[in-house]
Amino acid sequence: MNPALLALAASLLATAAAQSHDHQDMSWVNGYRQSFNFQCPHGEVLVATRSYFSETDGSDRLWSFECQPTPEGLGEPSDCWWDDINRAGMEWSSTCTRNGLVAGVQSKYFESVLDREWQFYCCYYKRRCPYSCMKTSDIPEHFREEAELVVPSYGYFIRGAQTTFSGVLRDRQWKYILCRMTDFDCEFENL
Repeated sequence: MNPALLALAASLLATAAAQSHDHQDMSWVNGYRQSFNFQCPHGEVLVATRSYFSETDGSDRLWSFECQPTPEGLGEPSDCWWDDINRAGMEWSSTCTRNGLVAGVQSKYFESVLDREWQFYCCYYKRRCPYSCMKTSDIPEHFREEAELVVPSYGYFIRGAQTTFSGVLRDRQWKYILCRMTDFDCEFENL
């Protein structure tokens, strides 16, 4: 057999093997089947999520989150709170009340339904209002795949999410709600 082809095949196999173990090198906030509570430092909001699914570990996901300081013009958060909670095994849609931005996540695993309850930690910035809101496509694109969201543009913020749950595949797909925030005070609440 051609030595160049053997070297190429070995290189491709090594790359594939390394990619399949990438999830072990991440800074996950949880272990499989474990609850977690993640909060960004004061004045920062969530800008990225990553998760890795394992059917053999309770049809659960490992989760990782990243935060970023908000722009100076947004000011400091004047209030933060834990918003609505979902029930495991159910679809869920949650947008931070009071025009809040997502600054944390907590979750509890339930063995009986092989799913999690979710809750967002939201922070309120003066009287800023969201605009140009959009939902992402399904993350992951297909159930049981590795999932990743990075807010696509500076000036957009995560305000919430909508999830669907597959009772057959025991996994969730997420559509994150992303918005810009006004540079001026506004009088509208809960957009």
